Amino acid sequence: MGRRLAAAVGLVLLGALPAAALDATARTPVPSGNYRSAREALRMGVRDYNAGDKEGAARALEYAAEQGHALALWKLGRMYAEGDGVPHDDLKAFEFFSRIADDTTDEGPDAQNSGVVASAFTALGAYFLDGIKGTYVRPNPERAYDMFNYAASYFGDPNAQYNLGRLYLDGTGVDTDARQAARWFNLAAEKGHAPAQALLGQLLVNGQGVPAQRARGLMWLSMAREAAQGRKDDWIVALYEKAWASASEEDRAAAMAQASQTTAQVTGSARRRR
Repeated sequence: MGRRLAAAVGLVLLGALPAAALDATARTPVPSGNYRSAREALRMGVRDYNAGDKEGAARALEYAAEQGHALALWKLGRMYAEGDGVPHDDLKAFEFFSRIADDTTDEGPDAQNSGVVASAFTALGAYFLDGIKGTYVRPNPERAYDMFNYAASYFGDPNAQYNLGRLYLDGTGVDTDARQAARWFNLAAEKGHAPAQALLGQLLVNGQGVPAQRARGLMWLSMAREAAQGRKDDWIVALYEKAWASASEEDRAAAMAQASQTTAQVTGSARRRR
């Protein structure tokens, strides 16, 4: 069933794009190099990257990517998406991630490259959600849903689960359904995903889509607050402070009592995923 689902998602992706556009090497000439194998090129690319030679890393990774090495394709996608040692180019990133989606449709959730495959589908979902300005990649929330749903359901990827929850919460590409949103946020929250914990906490405090459980909602918000990092997570802090300020002393005490046990469970889940 997994293979059929993966193949179906691959066909959706292929139907959306020109065949040549999925080949990242059509846009990025692969340099010649003295590499005996894709594995060796990948190893040299990682070595050069860690040593700070990102230009050399990109050359080696592009050689490995041409041989279809999923980890090399993923690393190049991340580098171009972030402008990390190479010019920022979302279209190139999209194309590298697309190669993974097309080339690894038989990967199962326990396979060696499962994390890479799940991450690629999640990245594609984000690109389909917003589109890439000035390119053939147009906003397509329905296809974004397909990408997130596959990574969330088949691989259990917490980032995909969070993004899928957001689609249901906002009614983007699907009908608004706070109950479904809470379900996906809960799955991601249990894996230590702080934004999912924050939004799940808010839904529980407010009883939105689920029965109100104020103490448990406060617990998730407090855990998200502890994990918040930098300005990008200011919204998490704001949600926590608003909910905590209006909570009763009884709910606060119950939330703190639940937090220690749930934190241990979440930490154990995160370790098992590594």
